[in-house]
Amino acid sequence: MTATSVPRTYAAIGDSFSEGMGDELADGTPRGWADLVALGFAHAAGAPVGYANFAIRGRLLGPILAEQLQPAIDLGPELLTINGGGNDIMRPRISMAATADRLVSAAERASDAGIRAVIVSGANPTRHIPMGPVFQRRGDELAVAVADRIAASRAGVGFVDNWSDPALTELRYWSIDRLHLNSLGHARVAANVLAELSVPVPPADGPNELDVERPRTAEYWREYVLPWIGRRLTGRSSGDGRTAKRPTLEPIAPA
Repeated sequence: MTATSVPRTYAAIGDSFSEGMGDELADGTPRGWADLVALGFAHAAGAPVGYANFAIRGRLLGPILAEQLQPAIDLGPELLTINGGGNDIMRPRISMAATADRLVSAAERASDAGIRAVIVSGANPTRHIPMGPVFQRRGDELAVAVADRIAASRAGVGFVDNWSDPALTELRYWSIDRLHLNSLGHARVAANVLAELSVPVPPADGPNELDVERPRTAEYWREYVLPWIGRRLTGRSSGDGRTAKRPTLEPIAPA
């Protein structure tokens, strides 16, 4: 992809993965892979690009598509990345076939509007979380189902399968809660997305390793697992009351 074909407008929809949780700036604002992708476009183009991000943490795929997809399409970006389903596979019941159908249909809807659409899967945390083998099987099934449907689609939808990236299963890429990628993990995902789009990956601006003091097992369950279970039992979400991270195409300049 040449500088003239680098997307000059880009929008992202999704959940905490696209919002950037785990990669917080000094003021607590999440950055994340989508921000880094936008910066990669600006770096490759040598000029600011328009970037919007509708992602909200905790969202299931249904609300993502109902609340975020059309507003993103209405902006008319050259590129739209779609992420969702990660929270769904952690619920008691889920149809992988139906979830894959909805993801690819959403991408085809954007494609029909003249927007290049890329589905970006979340990374695989299952080596480090409770009930990991259950979620591993579900995530594997969803990744295969999405890939199969994209192969059969004529819409030219892209797919960045971070779930199947073996490096991203390593604990060093995960934040303290083990459910969200840290800055290293988000940087790797951004590199995966840019590679899919044939855009050069800018030089890294951070360390290759993070020195993270991780809590002991009992402390981890008390601080992260039990609150997560409590929200599920009471029908609450970490995204309740939150609005889109960046709902308009605002300029982001080369670093």
